[in-house]
Amino acid sequence: MKAVIFDWGGVLIDDPASRMHGYFSSYFGVPVQEFEKTRKKFEDDFQKGIISEGIFWELVCKELGVQKPKTLLWGRAFKATYSPIKEMFALVSDLRNKGYKTGLLSNTEEPSVTFFEENKNEYGMFDAAVFSCREGTAKPEKKIYEIVLKRLGVNTGDAVFIDNKLEFVDGAKRVGMKAVLFKNFEQLKKELDSLIDLSGL
Repeated sequence: MKAVIFDWGGVLIDDPASRMHGYFSSYFGVPVQEFEKTRKKFEDDFQKGIISEGIFWELVCKELGVQKPKTLLWGRAFKATYSPIKEMFALVSDLRNKGYKTGLLSNTEEPSVTFFEENKNEYGMFDAAVFSCREGTAKPEKKIYEIVLKRLGVNTGDAVFIDNKLEFVDGAKRVGMKAVLFKNFEQLKKELDSLIDLSGL
């Protein structure tokens, strides 16, 4: 095994989705479930970079029957709910120091990538970072896994992928990668230990 690739939300950071939905539902004065249902209609296009944040809010607000925000909210909400999992960041650094290539692969929106770029020093332990909104493809589509493998310069059988969503873990396996469904840090270390050298970590 030559590379370890990590999902972002729900693996490296606490999954921001539910807290962000709460933030937005409070802002617009609508029930969380109603916001979530509406967001899902346009999420794929937003995450693949097909529509901008401005268009996303136009579509969502029209559907909800509320006024479009005068400022772009996504980045503000992401920043307000951002919570890194420190032991995961330490694990990535340790793996890289042991000689493994490290990758980040995330289905995410442009405002969240802007946050990533503004905080690049915090993510300096990654050899490659691939975001769906910049590639026009998203997990579990085959293409996005192939993109991160190519950027890392490794073959499918030489990489392990970690995600907290089973459909994305299965997508990686279909490409030929090893993959682990993330539940918590200790569980991850136990499962990784059978795939890569964790001695001393």
